Amino acid sequence: MSEVKYKRILLKLSGEALAGDNKTGVYADVIGRICDEIKKVVDLGVQVGIVVGGGNFWRGRYGHQMERTTSDYMGMLATTMNGLALQDTLEARGVKTRLQTAIEMRQIAEPYIKRKAIKHLENGRVVIFSCGTGNPYFTTDTAAALRAAEIDAEVILLAKTIDGVYSADPKVDKSAVKYDKISYLDILNQDLKVMDSTATSLCRDNNIPLRVFAIEKPENIVKVVMGENIGTVVE
Repeated sequence: MSEVKYKRILLKLSGEALAGDNKTGVYADVIGRICDEIKKVVDLGVQVGIVVGGGNFWRGRYGHQMERTTSDYMGMLATTMNGLALQDTLEARGVKTRLQTAIEMRQIAEPYIKRKAIKHLENGRVVIFSCGTGNPYFTTDTAAALRAAEIDAEVILLAKTIDGVYSADPKVDKSAVKYDKISYLDILNQDLKVMDSTATSLCRDNNIPLRVFAIEKPENIVKVVMGENIGTVVE
């Protein structure tokens, strides 16, 4: 068996990635294919943490007439629904999991505790982190950077709807150039919308590399873990 490049990863999934072409809700075939690939990664002996967004159920901009904190807390609940869907789909494939939430809801998940999360990872369980950081005004991108730092992840795998980091939005600007490698400082200086600035700075300050790739082909998760040069490396 080929040697894996990373022993412990933090996979960041957007909520939209679970919805497929439906754009909203959870599409069983899509989440199934993603979880198939996560299982392959676990079978390789890699420790996997997951932070999932909630945009397929709720986004802050939907609540433009609400108080910001109310809208953000609704988004945190949306990430929990996605976390439960991931947990159920992975468990159906024989993958042991734990769902941890930054806001306590003991009937359905463990509260986030760093030491417990690391122990679960060491025991071969996939740990799914929901509710973001548990605080309004912070995105799930920031939660991914924070959890990656806390659990000493070797890399953040940022699975997006585009296949890397571009100089502009390739869906809008056809002349946009894709980067094979870029620094966090360049992302901040060029105001590239890879992660929000708080998450980008947190990764930069803690020297956490980021690999940005397309989730449209879920097999990219395994390929990145095995060291294939896919997407964009941010260091």
